[in-house]
Amino acid sequence: MIGRSIPKNAFDAHATSQQKKLLIEVIERMRWINKLSFDTINLTGDEIQEIQIFSLELRKKEGIEVVLELINKAIPYHLICCATYGHELLISACQKHPNPLNTDVAVIDWMFNSPWIFEDQQHFSLNLRKSLDSVYLDICQQISGRQKETLSDLVTTERTRTELQKAIASLKAQIARCRQFNRKVELNIKLQNYEKSLETLVR
Repeated sequence: MIGRSIPKNAFDAHATSQQKKLLIEVIERMRWINKLSFDTINLTGDEIQEIQIFSLELRKKEGIEVVLELINKAIPYHLICCATYGHELLISACQKHPNPLNTDVAVIDWMFNSPWIFEDQQHFSLNLRKSLDSVYLDICQQISGRQKETLSDLVTTERTRTELQKAIASLKAQIARCRQFNRKVELNIKLQNYEKSLETLVR
C-alpha cells in the first residue's frame, strides 16, 4: 500500500549479517511513497513496466551507497530512492536486469547517485511523458548530468568515464613516483591521451 513503512527486515533474505547491521545503522525509516505504472499514470514501456519510489530517512550518510545497492538487488522493479539526512537530499536510480538464475533478485548494471544537496536547492523532477522508459532515462540523465539516447548508452558512458578517471589517477601516481626521465615522458603522453578521451566523453 502506497505510503506504508517498509520494515528493514524485509531485506534479510538478500543481506549478509554485516549488511543487515549496516541497514539498521544507516536507515531510520523507509517508506514506499509512489508507484508509476500504466494503472497509475497511464504510461507503459518496452523495458520498464513499473517504477517504485522510496523515501529513506537516514541516521547517518556513511554506508548509504551499500544500502542502496542492497535495496536495488532485492527488488526486481526499477526504483527511485530519495534519501534524506537532516536538510540534505540524495537521489538514486539504478539500471538493472533480472538474475537469470533467480528472477526475484536483480543484477545491478549501474548505480546513479546524485551528490548530497540541500533540500531547498534540489532541482530534480519527474517528467511523466512518452513512456516509463523515457521517465526513468530522464531521471538518470538528471542525476548524471549527461544526455544519451538510451539508458544502456548512459550506463556505457558512465562506466567508461569511471574507468578513465581511475586510469588517470593511477598514471598520475606512477608519474609522481617515477625517476626515469624517458619513462616519465611516456607516462605523461599516455596521461594526456586519457585526459583527452575523458574530455571528449563528457562533452
